[in-house]
Amino acid sequence: MMIAPTTKIYPHVTLGNDVIIEEYCIIGVPLPGKEAVETLIGDHAHIRSFTVIYSGNTIGTHFQTGNKANIREFNSIGNHVSIGTLTVIEHHVEIGDHVRIHSQAFIPEYSTIRHDAWVGPNVVFTNAKFPRSPTVKDELSGPIIEEYAKIGANATLLPGITVGEHALVGAGSVVTKDVPPGWIVAGNPARAMRAVHY
Repeated sequence: MMIAPTTKIYPHVTLGNDVIIEEYCIIGVPLPGKEAVETLIGDHAHIRSFTVIYSGNTIGTHFQTGNKANIREFNSIGNHVSIGTLTVIEHHVEIGDHVRIHSQAFIPEYSTIRHDAWVGPNVVFTNAKFPRSPTVKDELSGPIIEEYAKIGANATLLPGITVGEHALVGAGSVVTKDVPPGWIVAGNPARAMRAVHY
């Protein structure tokens, strides 16, 4: 285990074997005014400098971040997950095994990314259909990205949509409705182009 002396690790954090945490990381940040919640990080993690991980996360083995990743509380993150530099993962997000999220992506609360999905750089998920509604906090619904789906760079996904298994969202697309499994969509708004060829 290698933990930089400038890193702060709060109580109630459990680290697996062979974990590397680089300079100026903060792990297990407690929520203001609440009791500390257990944070678990599995074996062989590599957390790069200036990353912040809040309390209440359960993170599997072989996890890695780029620099300055921000991971909020109460997320479930699988094995062999990579989260890129300057990416923000909000709270109550589910991320499956072997997921790759590239740099500067934004994943809001109540999003789901299933195993082997791929999210390109600068992708933005949204979760509030009516952001100024008085009941907005009770109606949040992030996108669901199914197994093996790929989201191209700079795409924007609207709240509550599902991107089906093996689907591909083209770079720069604005996805306003569900993407069928095995289809390529592109454009603003994104339209079905053709089936994926395996």
